[in-house]
Amino acid sequence: MSAEQVSSLCEQLVKAVTVIMDPASTQRYRLEALKFCEEFKEKCPICVPCGLKLAEKTQTAIVRHFGLQILEHVVKFRWNNMPRLEKVYLKNNVMGLISSGTQSILEEESHIKDVLSRIVVEMIKREWPQHWPDMLKELDTLSKQGETQTELVMFILLRLAEDVVTFQTLPTQRRRDIQQTLTQNMEKIFGFLLTTLQQNVNKYRRMKTDLAQEPKAQANCRVGIAALNTLAGYIDWVALSHITADNCKLLEMLCLLLNEPELQIGAAECLLIAVSRKGKLEDRKPLMVLFGDVAMHYILSAAQTADGEGLVEKHYVFLKRLCQVLCALGSQLCALLGSDSDVETPANFGKYLDSFLAFTTHPSQFLRSSTQITWGALFRHEVLSRDPLLLAMIPKYLRASMTNLVKVGFPSKTDSPSCEYSRFDFDSDEDFNAFFNSFRAQQGEVMRMACRLDPQTGFQMAGEWLKYQLTAPVDTGPMNSKTGEGLCSIFSPSFVQWDAMTFFSESVISQMFRTLDKDEIPVNDGIDLLQLVLNFETKDPLILSCVLTNVSALFPFVTYRPEYLPQVLSKLFASVTFEVIEESKFVVSVQAPRTRAVKNVRRHACSSIIKMCRDYPQLVLPNFEMLYNHVKQLLSNELLLTQMEKCALMEALVLISNQFKDYERQKVFLEELMAPVAGLWLSPEMQRVLSDPEAFISYVGADNKIADPVLEDPSGLNRSRISFCVYTILGVVKRARWPAATEEAKAGGFLVGYMPSGSPIYRNPCTEQVLKLLDNLLALIRTHNNLYMPEMVARLGETFAKALDMLEVEKNAILGLPQPLLELYDSPVYKTVLERMQGFFCTLYDNCFHILGNAGPSMQQDFYTVEGLATQLLSSAFINLNNIPDYRLRPMLRVFVKPLVLSCPSEYYETLVCPMLGPLVTYLHARLSQKWQVINQRSMLCEDEAADDNPESQEMLEEQLVRLLTREVMDLITVCCVSKKGVEHNTTAAVDGDDDEAMATEVTPPASAELTELGKCLMKQEDVCTALLITAYTSLSWKDTLSCQRTTTQLCWPLLKQVLPGNLLPDAVSWFFTSVLKGLQTHGQHDGCMAALVHLAFQIYEALRPRYAELKAVMEQIPDIQRDSLEQFDSKLLNPTLQKVADKRRKDHFKRLITGCIGKPLGEQFRKEVHIRNLPSLFKKVKPSLEADVLENEDGEGLTALFEP
Repeated sequence: MSAEQVSSLCEQLVKAVTVIMDPASTQRYRLEALKFCEEFKEKCPICVPCGLKLAEKTQTAIVRHFGLQILEHVVKFRWNNMPRLEKVYLKNNVMGLISSGTQSILEEESHIKDVLSRIVVEMIKREWPQHWPDMLKELDTLSKQGETQTELVMFILLRLAEDVVTFQTLPTQRRRDIQQTLTQNMEKIFGFLLTTLQQNVNKYRRMKTDLAQEPKAQANCRVGIAALNTLAGYIDWVALSHITADNCKLLEMLCLLLNEPELQIGAAECLLIAVSRKGKLEDRKPLMVLFGDVAMHYILSAAQTADGEGLVEKHYVFLKRLCQVLCALGSQLCALLGSDSDVETPANFGKYLDSFLAFTTHPSQFLRSSTQITWGALFRHEVLSRDPLLLAMIPKYLRASMTNLVKVGFPSKTDSPSCEYSRFDFDSDEDFNAFFNSFRAQQGEVMRMACRLDPQTGFQMAGEWLKYQLTAPVDTGPMNSKTGEGLCSIFSPSFVQWDAMTFFSESVISQMFRTLDKDEIPVNDGIDLLQLVLNFETKDPLILSCVLTNVSALFPFVTYRPEYLPQVLSKLFASVTFEVIEESKFVVSVQAPRTRAVKNVRRHACSSIIKMCRDYPQLVLPNFEMLYNHVKQLLSNELLLTQMEKCALMEALVLISNQFKDYERQKVFLEELMAPVAGLWLSPEMQRVLSDPEAFISYVGADNKIADPVLEDPSGLNRSRISFCVYTILGVVKRARWPAATEEAKAGGFLVGYMPSGSPIYRNPCTEQVLKLLDNLLALIRTHNNLYMPEMVARLGETFAKALDMLEVEKNAILGLPQPLLELYDSPVYKTVLERMQGFFCTLYDNCFHILGNAGPSMQQDFYTVEGLATQLLSSAFINLNNIPDYRLRPMLRVFVKPLVLSCPSEYYETLVCPMLGPLVTYLHARLSQKWQVINQRSMLCEDEAADDNPESQEMLEEQLVRLLTREVMDLITVCCVSKKGVEHNTTAAVDGDDDEAMATEVTPPASAELTELGKCLMKQEDVCTALLITAYTSLSWKDTLSCQRTTTQLCWPLLKQVLPGNLLPDAVSWFFTSVLKGLQTHGQHDGCMAALVHLAFQIYEALRPRYAELKAVMEQIPDIQRDSLEQFDSKLLNPTLQKVADKRRKDHFKRLITGCIGKPLGEQFRKEVHIRNLPSLFKKVKPSLEADVLENEDGEGLTALFEP
């Protein structure tokens, strides 16, 4: 190759790079230039000389960077085929570039430094230590040349640690070689890093005040920063002894640097990593030096200085780091200090607590929240929680919490010093709101822990604050609420204070009752507070809501003074009918819709009454008649309460009636209570409406066209009558129960006999009433399902064309969009009659299924023996499923099918559950398969081409719904079939859980995931068995990681194991195995799923390969499978005489075999493979002849020798 050749090629490359980087280039030109450069890198034999020429100092930075990229490409992709001399030539030239080929430290571009250090690291990864033993010496020599070279050496050492230890981006053997050699040389490396840091910091400090020396000082400062960054890459994993060596010299230096503005963030970062180290407690003890006078002084003075500088981003970031350092110090202290340890409580513990409290009272809400976990750990700690210094801190902590619970600091506002800080930490008010809610919940936890140690103080403070709020004048602030003139909005100063005080008193009082003995409870004080609250009158719905919470919080005091109960009831009942505009109670015309704040107060009062009756039924029982008369009076006016409110009050009565403990008396009461409902529900007109979709649409007014969709709603009353009946049936079914104690149940006439197993059979006093109403309920469900038939949808009136659609709130919840803050309280609950209609259909549908779901647990055998129940359910709840949208199918499975099946006694599996679940699972499988196919083809268009909503979000919504429905279906099957031994069954909350739920990397299914009795029964029925297996295994390749992981770990193997003893068709076996491999293709990129699926595939292959040679044929079709390796695996598996290799080894071998079908993330699918060859082993393993050695050394010395390398 001639010099001209190199020069002319370089000229072309310079032109090409200029075109690529020039914003004015056309797309075609740029692509051609890019193609030319890429082809050059891939194919040109003279890359090295060209790269070196382009990397010369005389070129522009962009060209130099490209030249260095060429060299990096050569090392990464051509190294293995280069002659040795060429490798040496390249290595020497690169080291030459570091020595003299870059601009000075302050002038050189950071991307040039970065790529240069990358090239060296790539060479180290391929040659050190075996072929390049002097690498560390060479770096040391380079660093002696000056700051420019030293900084590059720091970059190289950091990059090496990141690649080898942090990201582990190289083959195992090379990684081990390099890490072991690094560890062996760590004392030198650490000494080098520390010396570099110290020398440069000293020079920087000497010269920084001298203006003439400014550039030199800056250069030293740069090296100091680089040294700190590099240290941060090592402190995380090196032996703790290096960090604490030399009387913790490193930690001392880091503390000193906290007061050096240019270096303080790097120093705090290193300190944080050091203090957060886990490991043996013994090794961590030296870290306690940070509680010493010197370290504490530096940490605290740095914090004070940074805070005194005002809000500057750099100082604020530093403060956050320091706060984390103090938190980590607290955690170390809690770990090291124990009843059995010799570590003493540090002398400076008080100073530490004071400084920690300073962070808790800082204006930044983020800093305040960062301290909470550590406070919790301190209050919980067995030794520290008894420390007088910490106990003295509790009142101060609670005082700070009183301020911290006040919700201020919204980034868009300026009404608090916190707002300025929030603008750094949060993008929007919604963002801040979500953060603050979880911060407040966390504070609640910690306050309760503090009050466990000192209950009286907390109660006293709560009492003072409550009294203050009750007398403070109301300040609504600049914003007026839409609820009415002069009322608070959620941002009003008064409400924010009330809200915080209420949370505080609730947390503190509940904890006091749990902590103190009965005779220590300050009953008189509590009752005084309760009276003040009961006498307080307000017309502000937001404040009244807080008042009600305080009534509930103080209610336990009434158990000591029952004579106050009537007063409490009066207060709550007055709030049930709360209105902002008094007159509207008597006006029958449609009033302006209530705002959410008003509705919340009424709902709050109802739930307080229910809670009281649920938790203190014995206390309320003597006042039952008074309660009953109150409720009757309210129910007598049809317009006074919403249906939900009426039913809440009836539920409260039912809860108290459970205390009669007398079957006949309770039955008579329930009959009387439900008489109005039965009269309405069983009337001929209602019967006609409920059983005919057309009549139903007309009755509820969904076929009308309405001129004024806000005010006009002629059929509102009809709808509310249906709602009232359904709500009441649900309330009674949910709440009516027999006594928990068998003796009481027997005495009260609830016990009717015993099961063959000996468990008692009870009867529910509501059964007779509810079963009377069942036929019409099923008719309503059938009618509701039929509303989705196209011909019925067509009958909806113009205003109500979308009446069966999802509510916006539901859509936002599924898409994870936050609700605008103010709307939560200030806007009317339903703005238009269409929204009211949507709400009606949605709630009605859910509640009907809630009744059926509760019927099993409530009425037990009386419900399961209803004649032809399976047929009746199939012809009502499961009718017209094809037209029912996913968002309606989900609640049906969750609130009806799942509880019905789970509470069903085994006697009725054959007659009820199997006939129902078989067809249902078959149908759901077909439905989901088709939906996933559509998603996979991605040709999903909006059903209605003219849809005015933007189709993208519609598509996202539909896809997310399919995901949620899939989880619901798989959860239902899992819950029915697999016993909970060792398998944590996710509650419904988890079904909607986030996609990015933490995935474990090593997943092995619980050994005891066995089939339930129901599972076995279902698997005996051939059609149900097939449906379950096909659904479970098909679902593995549906694109929902969460569902795939759960199904793989909990369901697939137990189901298949059940049919193994039978004769499976070879095609079926191949299909199961292929389904798992397809799952791997889809989900292989997610560690959790991949581990679970590999394990499942391995189980199937091991169990079935001996009987089915077809599985080997499937394996042979895997891309890039190594046939000889497969033969080896197979022969070991099929030869029972061979000694079995350890399970993990077999599994790893199997995983290597199927690698070809494990899906990769998109970013890695088209990446060019880097191949790093292993070098000769560093440590030769010599196998000693075992018996001879051990026998020779009777005293056991031979054993220790075995463990030495």
